[in-house]
Formats: sequence, structure tokens, C-alpha cells
Amino acid sequence: MSIFNHTPKNNYMICENDENTPSIMPLFTEISGQNDSECKTLNTKGLPILALRNMVLFPGVAIPVNVGRTKSLQLIKDAQNSHTPIGVVCQRDAAVEDPGKDDLYEVGVIGEIIKILEMPDESTTVILQGKMKRFRIDEITETFPYMRANVSLENEILPDANDKEFEALVSALKDLTFELLKNIGEQAKELVFAIRNIDSAHYLVNFLGANIPLSATQKQELLTISNIKERLFKLYEMLTQEAQLLQIKADIQSKTREDLNQQQREHFLQQQIRTIQEELGGNMQDQDIQELRERAEKKKWDSKTAEIFEKEMRKLERLHPQSPDFSVQYTYLDTLLELPWNEYTQDNFNLNHVQKQLDKDHYGLDKVKERIIEHLAVLKLRGDMKSPIICLYGPPGVGKTSLGKSVAEALNRKYIRISLGGLHDEAEIRGHRRTYIGAMPGRIIQGLIKAKSSNPVFVLDEIDKIGNDFKGDPASALLEVLDPEQNNAFHDNYIDIDYDLSKILFIATANNLNTISQPLLDRMELIDISGYIIEEKVEIGRRHLVPKQLENHGLKEGDVVIPKKVMAAIVDQYTRESGVRELDKKIARIMRKVARLKASGKEYNPTLSIDDLHEYLGAQEYNRDKYENNDYAGVVTGLAWTAVGGEILFVESSLSKSKGEKLTLTGNLGDVMKESAVIALQYIKSHASLLGIDEDIFDKWAVHIHVPEGAIPKDGPSAGITMVTSLASTFTQRKVKDHLAMTGEITLRGKVLPVGGIKEKILAAKRAGIREIILSEENRKDIEEIKESYLKGLTFHYVKNITDVLKIALTDEKVKNAIDIK
Repeated sequence: MSIFNHTPKNNYMICENDENTPSIMPLFTEISGQNDSECKTLNTKGLPILALRNMVLFPGVAIPVNVGRTKSLQLIKDAQNSHTPIGVVCQRDAAVEDPGKDDLYEVGVIGEIIKILEMPDESTTVILQGKMKRFRIDEITETFPYMRANVSLENEILPDANDKEFEALVSALKDLTFELLKNIGEQAKELVFAIRNIDSAHYLVNFLGANIPLSATQKQELLTISNIKERLFKLYEMLTQEAQLLQIKADIQSKTREDLNQQQREHFLQQQIRTIQEELGGNMQDQDIQELRERAEKKKWDSKTAEIFEKEMRKLERLHPQSPDFSVQYTYLDTLLELPWNEYTQDNFNLNHVQKQLDKDHYGLDKVKERIIEHLAVLKLRGDMKSPIICLYGPPGVGKTSLGKSVAEALNRKYIRISLGGLHDEAEIRGHRRTYIGAMPGRIIQGLIKAKSSNPVFVLDEIDKIGNDFKGDPASALLEVLDPEQNNAFHDNYIDIDYDLSKILFIATANNLNTISQPLLDRMELIDISGYIIEEKVEIGRRHLVPKQLENHGLKEGDVVIPKKVMAAIVDQYTRESGVRELDKKIARIMRKVARLKASGKEYNPTLSIDDLHEYLGAQEYNRDKYENNDYAGVVTGLAWTAVGGEILFVESSLSKSKGEKLTLTGNLGDVMKESAVIALQYIKSHASLLGIDEDIFDKWAVHIHVPEGAIPKDGPSAGITMVTSLASTFTQRKVKDHLAMTGEITLRGKVLPVGGIKEKILAAKRAGIREIILSEENRKDIEEIKESYLKGLTFHYVKNITDVLKIALTDEKVKNAIDIK
């Protein structure tokens, strides 16, 4: 049974799928004798409009349409129920979901809904039959629930019945169509049969216009033509162009045809695509290459680099866009263009501004600030110089990393930070060679691309924590980067072109210089950033940390006020560090408590007192390393350096009856410290007469040296004079001078050698209430470089040998409950 209510005359129709591939559907259409009475009485006011995507309905032709939009579904249901015709128009842009008048072509066809089919996949297909009337949209009257418009009907201008030219053109059109349909396959037979049985020339034009694989724009162009003869001429012209394209394709195939084997097949296909692209005149590859060349014209690189770029561009042009090598080569050239060749930012030579900026961001750090000002002064006078490589070393939390950002801002330069902690692959510095899959430039080149400037401030963070393994030694790769004599021609394996790094201001940071190789240290200017004294921490907390944490916790100025005495108590009782990182955490903890009180609407006193600290921070976490009295023989205060700053430590020694000489060492001591203890005892034995000690007692008494806090590893030579003084006090039972500390290495002949970490040790001594310090004479220069405020309240004794130490350290007074050593 037919799906239509009338008898069909033609029973085949070609439709288009999404790929514009012709396919045949057994549909039925009737042209001859079609009654246009409905069109004559059609109400052209408020005609329902159905918008099609990529499809054009022609007069007299039936097409299937998949309907999915809500408005369209409502329209076809209403039209079927009311048996009223609709206007069918093609959209200009298929992507528009809810088209308006500007989104539709003006000319459409009056259509009739023949059948609505509910498909198995729950989609809806509508069979539309075009009437023999076209229309033009005048205005849109409604858009809801679907579009309605006022339209004007347009007549079809038919050719004269005796027009021989028209007849000849129809015949030529059929022949041309049959020629084109040869490549369709089995479907062509049915289609050719359908075309041969079409008697109406008018219908033939519309049938071919609807079903030949043309673009929607071309089909709409045909529909817009009112004169059937002109429409036929236009269709013939379009089909002729299609035939010419097919002929060109055949010519291309004949030109490239040869005996092929399996290896030549891929080359043949690429050559065929290339020939097609040349015939079409231009492609995306040409556009990409043209864009690269335009960017290259703006680069400020030298002639050698330009020559290399041009050579690599020619390689790119020879590659096919679908080849894997094309993307590799394109990425390489794009990287070259991203690099800021000879592009620099203008330094700010206002020294006062730089000084203010550095003072604003960081409290103290005078050495570093002075070095930056000096560098800028030379740049200002000379105009050009190789930037220095500065290494800031010191304990954690003293502001080494953040100082780099302040320097960049002060100099008006870009800021780049690279974290080197745990880096163990040399390619991270020098990059990978392009032959590797996923190759990319090293961190230095990547940083320059990010900065878009060839003179940024580069912070190499944690340079002392670089590792090495089978992938290479990154520290050795940094030698070229940080050598002012070499880095003007830095070679990255990926770029494979020398790049000038000499204008970059490198700032490296480290906690411990002992883990950095000597060649690398030799290339850097070392600046020590030691810990802060309590007064400096108080100022840093009030000026920088409190405002920062107020902002971080949504509080305003005045919501929390921490007086200087309270800040000093926080530093003293709740932190033990050289920097201010732990202090920052404690202030943040206070802010969180206050934020909770404020958010809850509870009353609180914004000005903190020392008594409030227990409520906000809990019980006191640390007791200061306080000096212990000298009531006991053999207890001497020493000074030590740790990764978090200086500390005081106590060396204790005692004697016990024993047969034969015996020395016991406890306190988790390292080999160097154990050797210092052996040297100290040997010195006491060899100089016993000078100290008034009977030489026979060494065979009768066993010596035990202990350094408290046994869980903490301790090593180093700086406790040498402390151990000698402790043993001398024990054997003589004499008191050690009150509030005295010491540090220094000893030799077997009694000479006192200098030690490091003097500033940290002095800060620890001040915290512990020490008033006098014994140092080697050679450490005098270190004291002279320390700010006077750090030394206030301290007296220094500079010694050359252990005899001077004992004269200062030991008093003539015996300790209470002294034992009789004989």
C-alpha cells in the first residue's frame, strides 16, 4: 500500500545524507496535473515557516526530513492536524539553533506534509511534498510557538512550448547527468531509470536540482531563479563544473599513475593530495607557512639565526601536513619565533626608587640590597655589562626566594623562578634533542619564552638540592649557564642555536653550600643571609606578616593589633628558627581564631596581650636556650650552627675511678667531633703540669664527655676549645666564668683555629643571655662585618691558643662539693 493518498506517477527519488553522498529512496511524487487551487487560495498572512538545515525543497519534489527541534515538531503536528500547507525555507547557517529572518534565505517553497514517520531510534521523519509555488518572506510575524511570516507568492516562468533551444538543453542536461552518474555504482541504474521516465522538463530541472550532490548555497541559487529556462542553464553550468572537476581528477590520476609496490603507495597518495591542492590553489599548510614567515620578519635575530630559520622553513615546506615530521618541525620553528631574540625591557636606573622598593619588601638584608644597588649603578654609568650571578645562602625562611621577586620589580624586569630541588635530568637544563619523541627545550629557554624578554631576573631556587643519576648531572650543565664567559653563547640541545644569556640577572638560593660542587660555587658571588635577631623578627612580623595575614583571612586593619612586646613573646616562646616562616604560621593561627570570633559575632579585644597568647596559640612551645650556672665543674657552654640558625650547646665531662686510661663519648657525636674530644684530652694530658694536674691521675680516673640532647646528631670541629675547657674544669674542679660561651677548633699543639657560622652563633648567644664570647683571632674579621646592633651587650675575647682560652674561661674559685682528685 502506498504511503500517499494519491496515485504516483514517478516512484524513485534521490536524497542526500549528511556526507552529501547520493542515495536513492523509493518515494513517490506526482507532477503532471497537480492542482494549484490550494495555492491560489493560500493565506499568505501568518504562514507557518519550517527551517531546514543544508536542504532545499524544490517545487513538485518530495524529500524526507529528520525533525528534531521542539518548535519544528510542534509546527508539523499542527499542520498535519489542520491539513494546512507550510512554508519551507533553508537556513543560511546550519549551526544556528533558533533562526530568525536574517538566518533564513528569502525564497522558499510552499510545502505539504504527506506523512509523519516515527522511526525505531525515536526520531521523527517527515515526508514533505513541494507545491508548484515559490514564495518570498516579507516579514516575520510570530516566533512562538513556531515561526510565522507574511509572504509573497512568486510565479514560475515557463519556456515557450516550441523553444527548440530549451529542448536541446534538456537533452544535453540528461546526457551530462548520465555521464556524472557513472561513478555512483548500483544506485546509478535506478536513478538513470527514474530520470529517463520523467516527461516534464520543468519537473526534471527541479528533480535534479534537489537530488544532484550540490551545496545548499548552490541549490538555493537555483531555487531563486524564476525563469525555468534560466534555471536550466544555471543547473547545466553547475553540472559542467562538476564534470570538469572529475576530468581534472582523472588527469591527476593519469599523471601520477605508475607501477607501485607497497612502499610506494603512501608516497603516491600524498603526491595525489598535493596535486589536488595545487589545482585548488592554496591550502592550510600554505597559510601556516605564510604566518611563520610574517612572524619571522618581526624578529630581531642576527643573520646567522635568520639563515638557519630559513633552512628549517624549506624543510617544513617539503613535508606533508599529515606527516608526523611536519608537526615536529612546525613546533620547532614556532619555538624559535616565541623566543625573545634581542628583546629587552628597560631597566629602572632610579637608585632611590630601587632602594625604597627593596626596603619596602624586605626588612634588613643590607648586603644584598647594597649589591643590587651597586650593580644598577654600574649599568647606569657603563650602559652595558654582563649581569652577575648571585647566590643567596642561609637558613630557611629568611626571604631568599622572595627577594628575587623584589629585585625584579625594583629593576623593572620580568621575573622567572625555577625550582631545582630534586632535579636529576640534565635535559631539564639543556633540553632534549629534536630526534626524541616529545622533545622540548630546557627550563632556561622555557623561562625566556614565558618572560618574553632576554634580560629577566632568573631565580634558581634550591640550587644545593640538585641530584644526579644515569640521566646526567644537572649541576654540571649549570656551569655553562652560570659562567659569565660562556653564557653569552648558551647551547640548548632542542634549539641547537647559541643563545645569549649574559643579560640575565641570575639569583641562586641555597641552604647549605657544602652540597654544591666547587666549580659551580666558583662561578657565583656568595652572599650570606643569616638569621634575624628578635628585634628584626618583630619588625618583619609587624610590617609584613600581619598585614599579609589580615588580607588572607578577610580581616581589616585594626581587627587584630599585636604590640611589639607580644610579637617578641611569640618569637621567643613559640618559634625556634632563623627565618620567619614559623612566625608567619603562628600569626596566621591567631588570625584564624580572630576570624572565627568575628564571624560568630562574639566580642573580643583586638589588641593582644601576652596573657592572651595561651588562648590563641596554646601552651608555650619552647624555652629559650638559657645559660646554665657554673656551679658544676666540667659544664661549659659552646656555640653551634644548624640549618635553622645558631644554637648553644653544653659540653659536660665527669670522672670516675678506673684502672687504666679510658675515654667515653656520648651524645650522638660525629667522627670529627669525636676526634676533637680525643685531641682535647691529649692536650690536657700533655700540658697537665701547666694546669697543676698530677699526671698519675689519668691512669686512675676514666673520663666521660657528654653533649646533651643525645637524639640530635652533632658533628664538626667548632666544639674543640669547649671540650678542652670542660676537661680542664673537671680535672681542676675550678669554676668556669659566668655567662661565657665559646667556639673554635683546636690543634694538637693547642692552636685555636677559626670556624664558620659566626653570626648565627652570636644570635644564639644573645638569645641565651650570654655576655662574653671566646673566638679565634682569625674570626675577628667576621665580627667586624656584623651590624653593630647584633653585637650590642656582648664582649668578645679573641685568642690564638688554648692557653689564652683557659686563662679567660677558668676562675680560681673551686666549685661547691668539689671532689678530691688524686
